[in-house]
Amino acid sequence: MKLITDILSFVLQHFFVINILLAILIVFFERKKPTSTWLWLMVLVFLPIIGFILYLFLGQDIRKQKIFSRKWQADLAQGEACYFPENSGHPHDTVEDYPNLVRLHCNNDATLRRNNSVQLFHDGEDKFTALLESIATAEVYIHIEYYIFRNDTLGRRIIQVLAERAAAGVEVKLLYDGMGGLRLPRRYFRPLTEAGGKVACFLPPFLPYVNLRVNYRNHRKICVIDGVEAWTGGFNIGDEYVGTSKRYGYWRDTHMRIGGGAVRDLQWRFILDWQFAAREEIPHPQRYLLPPQDAGETSLQIVSSGPDSRWSEVKDGYFKLITDAHKSLYIHTPYFIPDDSIFDALRIAALSGVDVRIIIPGRRDHPFVWWASLSYIGILLQAGVRCYVFRKGFMHSKIVVADAKVSSVGTANMDIRSFDLNFEVNAFIYDDTISQELHDHFLMDLADCEEITREIYTRLPISVKIRESISRLLSPLL
Repeated sequence: MKLITDILSFVLQHFFVINILLAILIVFFERKKPTSTWLWLMVLVFLPIIGFILYLFLGQDIRKQKIFSRKWQADLAQGEACYFPENSGHPHDTVEDYPNLVRLHCNNDATLRRNNSVQLFHDGEDKFTALLESIATAEVYIHIEYYIFRNDTLGRRIIQVLAERAAAGVEVKLLYDGMGGLRLPRRYFRPLTEAGGKVACFLPPFLPYVNLRVNYRNHRKICVIDGVEAWTGGFNIGDEYVGTSKRYGYWRDTHMRIGGGAVRDLQWRFILDWQFAAREEIPHPQRYLLPPQDAGETSLQIVSSGPDSRWSEVKDGYFKLITDAHKSLYIHTPYFIPDDSIFDALRIAALSGVDVRIIIPGRRDHPFVWWASLSYIGILLQAGVRCYVFRKGFMHSKIVVADAKVSSVGTANMDIRSFDLNFEVNAFIYDDTISQELHDHFLMDLADCEEITREIYTRLPISVKIRESISRLLSPLL
């Protein structure tokens, strides 16, 4: 006890020196973006003790290269060559209309896959009913990776069905995030592991309920079954995602089931994440990669990004979608904190005559994020962007649709955290039938929204504007 007291006394007596050292660390070693650098310097100067604690949890990323350099090298070494195939001849294929977007992702190792089937899910009950049916019929393996597993009715049901398949001889590997599963009890996965399944945690906390690596979240949602179908999108696993939470009410999200060659790419993504998290090499991983099969007529690319990436691949894809739009650009996002490039692209698109519309949640699960989002919306309204808040429940869908011809569905929000800090995966879809469905559902959602007009925004009280300004200043941290 005396040792702890002495350490605390030393820290308090030398806090000024510690702050100076931290400032040097931030400026000269971490090489953050200028806005983040200045923000952290202000936090350390004006809130020395609180700022120090916040920096430990949210700011420090000097170990990022050490943590992820080996992962990046392994991912690069095991990746497949990208290629740009000839015209597919499918009537709804829009690849030829977006060659630069396709090539952008090809240069980031995202292979263009044609002949895929895509089924969209816009409701949690429908999605989880279909997912459970697919899991229950798995014969060879189930690879499942979600940011959040809840210890509730749906979460335990998923674990039970996975355990049943493992007991029947099916290989089951489950990967969850250390932050998303921070409060899970140890017994939660026991039915699965006792049945022969394997569980791994992505960047687990050093201490129970304390995770200093809060910034690096594996936000991906992937499930691959027998190598013939794969799932990805916005839903996590828990009761709130089927609309039974009193806090959030109805949960509006988008998920997709894929068949065809793109399954292979989501399988690769899972294998690489598993090997990093479980610290084990999967022997002969090619056995999980079936030859690309014809399952439909949809062309798409599976695009991954994260703090181990060379570029911000998903963000770059969003940027290109925005700048390539000619008529309309519809966006669902639960968190809207764009960086300067995305913000300017949206502003310029609207000023150029593109019909830009954004739906954000009306319910606030993170108040500072909501107020920061509103501050960006306020400026975009002046450029002609139309913004709506979803009132039926909680809007968690991550969708971008351009001209009802090309679209993106995945896990990445329209915010700085998804662009730079989270591990994300999105499908970029070149198919006017699927994109039209997403376009139409966006318009249907407007019936459950309230529009924020320029008149409404200008009448907001000064107290709201103050909260917006403070939250926007903190946006690099959110």
